[in-house]
Amino acid sequence: MSTALDKFQRLEGIALWRETPDVQRREVIVSVGDATLVIKDSQDRALTHWSLPAVRRLNPGQRPAVFFPDGDSDETLEVDETHADLVEAIEKLRKAVAQPSAVTGKLRKAVLTFTTASVIGLAVFWLPDALANHAMRVVPNVARQTIGQDMQQLATRLTGQPCSAPLAVPATDALQKRLQVRAISVLPSALREAIALPGNIILLGRDTIEDFEDPDVAAGYIVAAQVASPDPLRSVLETGGIRASLRLLTTGALSEDLLMRHIELLISAPPEAATDDDLIKAFEEKRVPLQPYALARDPSGESTLPLIEAAPFTEAPPEPILIDRYWVALQGVCGS
Repeated sequence: MSTALDKFQRLEGIALWRETPDVQRREVIVSVGDATLVIKDSQDRALTHWSLPAVRRLNPGQRPAVFFPDGDSDETLEVDETHADLVEAIEKLRKAVAQPSAVTGKLRKAVLTFTTASVIGLAVFWLPDALANHAMRVVPNVARQTIGQDMQQLATRLTGQPCSAPLAVPATDALQKRLQVRAISVLPSALREAIALPGNIILLGRDTIEDFEDPDVAAGYIVAAQVASPDPLRSVLETGGIRASLRLLTTGALSEDLLMRHIELLISAPPEAATDDDLIKAFEEKRVPLQPYALARDPSGESTLPLIEAAPFTEAPPEPILIDRYWVALQGVCGS
């Protein structure tokens, strides 16, 4: 299977996609990913993902080829003859990931009986983690980004629209670049610190910017959020359980209801802070001063004394998080 994937990886083509029978077909871009077909619009935005093992063909041997995700024949993808290479790739990859029937008769029954018993015996302790681990290994980055963007949008129902003063846009971009974050969304209410979402997206409370004299504190909360949730997708799957992992594996997406429940949990009760050792290591790697963050968490310094004493860069500070004019602009990101 790996050979087939290597051969067809990054192959793209134009196709006609119809989500439901009552809507018109629309022209889309189809690309072959690690374990999915990614269907995108003309702006390169992912519309949906189909798991390769679940792809079925509606009209074998006929042209144009019509495919659909297993269990939902109403959603179709039509690839015409001008993209025969894409049709060939989909067909070969479907066969490569299909599970062959290697046993029959009594042997098949024995295998199925043993498998069923094993699954029942291990489901409570092993299956949820195993499914989540497998989903996290195969889900493409574009799916993580889409999930994170969906959660970012859903958060506005709880917090209001993100702060976006025009003068602060370059400053936000500079902060994202400095901390190697794909997107930072400054929220006007409900969130006091920071939380990490899938796709390397950060939700940041305005207090971390407006209540302090320099950007080191806001940067510290961002780094701390990343350390507390090294892979935010895992916590989403833990909230959704087995059903969420199965849905992600078969469709490449998660339900809006699950994403909304999880973002409510994150905002009401952000993940606990990571260990001091992990925080110290992460701040050093990101070259962010640790002492301002530690004092922001506890102005007395009593509960964060180990962080203050072990803080890196106390003698040779790293390059500034933001230049002064960017920091002044960022402090006005939410307006008055």
